[in-house]
Amino acid sequence: MATEGRPSSSLLDTDLQDSATFNIGIVVSEWNEDITNALLEGALVVFKNADANIMHLAHVPGAFELPVTAQMLLTKDPKLDGILVIGSVIQGETRHFDFVCQGVTQGIMDVMLKFNKPISFCLLTDLNLQQSVDRSGGKHGNKGTECAVTLLKMIHLQKAIQ
Repeated sequence: MATEGRPSSSLLDTDLQDSATFNIGIVVSEWNEDITNALLEGALVVFKNADANIMHLAHVPGAFELPVTAQMLLTKDPKLDGILVIGSVIQGETRHFDFVCQGVTQGIMDVMLKFNKPISFCLLTDLNLQQSVDRSGGKHGNKGTECAVTLLKMIHLQKAIQ
């Protein structure tokens, strides 16, 4: 979700009223934790401002554990309206990056479709640490903020469709 041409801070002004009844789960990867903690902080500001209820906050070792943990939360608590997954994978010298990114992406999509619940995908897949810093509160804003807004919008949409 690029913010080219518009500041990501403008996303905070999005009309997110009536979010006080929303029950949110968050799953955060501990890998690259300086990055993921900054993304989490950005998301928490959005959820607090929208009065959304954070029902579960789970920390997992790495990005690869995000899909199964999202699935565990949705299985455990059917009252959850949606989940935000947060992770950071930075390109290294091997193809491991490709396998992790593809596996996590497909896994999150599978869980989302299985449970028919929105999962906002805040997985940075950057080529270097500086790109991750720039997207976790740096010059490109905070993707955690953007993904939290996306989750609230999708929950609103789902409730409108139902």
